[in-house]
Amino acid sequence: MGNGFHVRDRFAAGAQYIGGKLRSGTSGRSHDVVNPATGEIVYTYELAGTADVDAAVAAAREAFPGWSGATPAERSEAMHRFAAVLAEQADDFAYAESLQCGKPIKLSTEFDVPGTVDNTSFFAGAARHLEGKAAGEYDGDHTSYVRREAIGVVGSIAPWNYPLQMAAWKILPAVAAGNTIVLKPAEITPLTSLMFAQAATEAGIPDGVINIVTGAGKDAGEHLVGHPDVVMTSFTGSTAVGKRVAEIATATVKRLHLELGGKAPFLVFDDADLEAAVNGAVAGALINTGQDCTAATRAYVQRPLYDAFVQGVAELMETVRLGDPFDPSTDLGPLISHAQRDRVAGFVERARAYATVVTGGEAPGGDLADGAYYRPTLVAGAAQDSEIVQSEIFGPVLVVLPFDTDDEGIALANDTPYGLAASAWSRDLYRAGRATREIKAGCVWINDHIPIISEMPHGGYKASGFGKDMSVYSFEEYTQVKHVMYDNTAVARKDWHRTIFGDR
Repeated sequence: MGNGFHVRDRFAAGAQYIGGKLRSGTSGRSHDVVNPATGEIVYTYELAGTADVDAAVAAAREAFPGWSGATPAERSEAMHRFAAVLAEQADDFAYAESLQCGKPIKLSTEFDVPGTVDNTSFFAGAARHLEGKAAGEYDGDHTSYVRREAIGVVGSIAPWNYPLQMAAWKILPAVAAGNTIVLKPAEITPLTSLMFAQAATEAGIPDGVINIVTGAGKDAGEHLVGHPDVVMTSFTGSTAVGKRVAEIATATVKRLHLELGGKAPFLVFDDADLEAAVNGAVAGALINTGQDCTAATRAYVQRPLYDAFVQGVAELMETVRLGDPFDPSTDLGPLISHAQRDRVAGFVERARAYATVVTGGEAPGGDLADGAYYRPTLVAGAAQDSEIVQSEIFGPVLVVLPFDTDDEGIALANDTPYGLAASAWSRDLYRAGRATREIKAGCVWINDHIPIISEMPHGGYKASGFGKDMSVYSFEEYTQVKHVMYDNTAVARKDWHRTIFGDR
C-alpha cells in the first residue's frame, strides 16, 4: 500500500493549488504534517497568506464564466472522468489519508476512498438534473418558470477528521452546479484535498475551477470567508468556530452553509435486538476513533436491557485492536494529535468524580506510546446535565444512561444543544416511527448507526447548523433560484394597472 507514493516529492512545489498548479504559500510561516500514529513529520510546507487567498479567488473568478457556461452534459462528462481518475488512484488516496490522519487502512480503503468516488459519480449524474418547478400559467395571463443558476465563487472550509470526504462534500455539489471554488482544508491534513484537486485537473476540469489554499484559520480562513468576491461560504467544524464564520459571512451578506458539532443519541428500547444494539453502539462510537460528528456518543438504554447492554459493550470494546494504521488487522488508530488525545482524556478524568469508567479511560503504552492513542472507553452513571453527556468529546468515548418510559427516552435524546444525527433501536414499527418523528436531528437511523449514502442529505438541526451536504438537496445551497415570467396577452393596458392609475 502506498508503494511509490512519496509525499515530499509529490508536493515539492508547495501545498497551495491555484489555477491548476501547485505553489508555495506566502505567509512566511511553515507547518508540519505529522503522522499521529508515530509523531513523525511527513511533510513541511509554507502556509497560505492573504495574498494566496486573493490569487485563488481571482483564479476561481476567472474560471467561472467558462465553467458556468458549459452545458450540464459537459460538466457531467468531466466529472465522470474525475471519478475514474480517483478510482485509478484509490491506493494512493487511502495511503495518504491514513498517513496524515492515523486512520486504520481498512477504514480509508473501504469507507473514505470508495465513498468519495461514489460521491463524485453521483454528482456527475446530478449535474444533468438541476430541476425547477414546471413551467405553467399560474395566473392565467403569464407563463412562469424557474431557472437554477450558478451563484459564483464559493469559499469553503473543511475539517481534519475526514479530509478527503469533506473536500468532496464541499467541492462536488458546488462545481456540479456550475460554480467555482476555493477550499481551505485543515492545515494539519491537507494532502488528500490537494490530491483531489490535482485529480480534477487530470480529468480535464479546467484550471481555476477547483483551488486549494492551505493556511491557518485566523489568516487564510477568515480572509476567504470575508473576501468580497466570494459569494458563499460552506463550513464544517465546531459550533464555536461556526459562530465566528457566521459573523464574518454576515458582514458581507454571503450565503452560508454550516455543518457543525454533534452529540448523537443512541436510543435502545426494551424490545430491541440486544446483540445488534451492542455491536452497533461499539461501531458507531468508535468509527474514526470517535472523531465523527455523527458518532454515537450518548447511549440511552431502557432499564430492562441496561445492565446487559453495559456488559456487552464493555466486553466488545475490550476486543478492539489498537495498532499500526497500516496493519490490515488494526481496528482503532490514534486520535489526530496528542493535543486531541489529551483533550479527550481530560473529559474522562473529570468524569471520574461523578461517574464510573467501566472500561478504557487510558492511553496504551508499549509500542503505541509515541502515538496519540486512547483506549475505547465506556462511562456509566453520569447525570444528564454533566459535562461528559452534554459536550462534544470527539474521541472513542461512549456514555450510557438508563431510562424508563418511551417519553423519557425521547426527551433525553433531544436534551442537548445539538441535532445532527441519532439512532433508535426497536423491533416495534410504531415505536421506531415515533422516534423518527420526534427526535430532532437531521438524520435518524433505525436499528443501525453511521451509514451514509450519496443520494440522501446530511445536515443538522439546532446548534448543529443548517443546510445540506450530499444529495440533490445540496443544490439548494449552491444555486440561485430565479423566477422568469412572460406576459401572454399582448395587451398594453393591463387590468391591474387601474390599481395604480385611472379606472377600469
